[in-house]
Amino acid sequence: MTAGSAPLVKNQKRALAFGIAAVGLWSTVATAFKIALTYLSPLHLLFLAALISTLIFFLLLMWQGRFRETMALGRQRWLFYCLQGLLNPFIYYWVLFAAYDQLPAQQAQAINYTWAITMALLAVPMLQQRLSLRELVAMVVAYAGVVLIATGGHWDFSQTNWLGIGLALLSTLLWASYWLINTKNTDAPIPAMFWCFAFGTIALAVAVALDPRPLPWTEWRAWLAAGYVGMFEMGVTFLLWLTAMRTAEKTSQLSMLIFLSPFISLLLIYSILGEVIQVSTVIGLSLICLGLYLQRKST
Repeated sequence: MTAGSAPLVKNQKRALAFGIAAVGLWSTVATAFKIALTYLSPLHLLFLAALISTLIFFLLLMWQGRFRETMALGRQRWLFYCLQGLLNPFIYYWVLFAAYDQLPAQQAQAINYTWAITMALLAVPMLQQRLSLRELVAMVVAYAGVVLIATGGHWDFSQTNWLGIGLALLSTLLWASYWLINTKNTDAPIPAMFWCFAFGTIALAVAVALDPRPLPWTEWRAWLAAGYVGMFEMGVTFLLWLTAMRTAEKTSQLSMLIFLSPFISLLLIYSILGEVIQVSTVIGLSLICLGLYLQRKST
């Protein structure tokens, strides 16, 4: 058995440690996105971050001795992963970064947390599932929070950045679609993620080549920002969470950690970005989390 491929022993304390680390890192990404977007366009940020993330997955596969297995998977299912790579990271993250470019971080990150609600909604036509009354109530509560955040609590729709809100909501649709498509995918997660990002990065390289704006190759701050996003939003954090889920004796304790992330994120947005956190954002985010909680209790 190769290094890194040994079976994971169930250990709740270890799982919680990995889960807390993952949630802590996820809490930083909204702030990291906004900082990175001061040096890079959404497309350039995505290309550099995806490139770095692909390299991380490649190095991990080499360390695990799974290179041949991964190459075989790529040859067998290249079309599937080419399409997957177009969806994530190409389209999903481009839309998400564009939303962050348009909106305050507190609005974009709060709306992004509704993707689980969106996934339940999409599961009706895609997986032929039915919505329970509790799930419908959860959706109403969560999207009431979105409306509150979008309007700032003033209900003045003329002041709402509909482009930014629309992009943020579209990102939840794309992310939910990606995970629903993968519900029946039995391929090992790390090789699968490698091929998604590899094909996605190739598509992004073409998009960057067609973009008239030059990529700031010599701007070290741009590389640092993109490196952080690629490592902790797209790469390492996924692996931490995957390890936590596979070593957990009770996944319910892990799932509750997710609700800490958006509020920790707000603290970072306030302390690092200097955004004044609106009361409407806190209330709206609380409604979104309540909707997510109601949805989880119904499953």
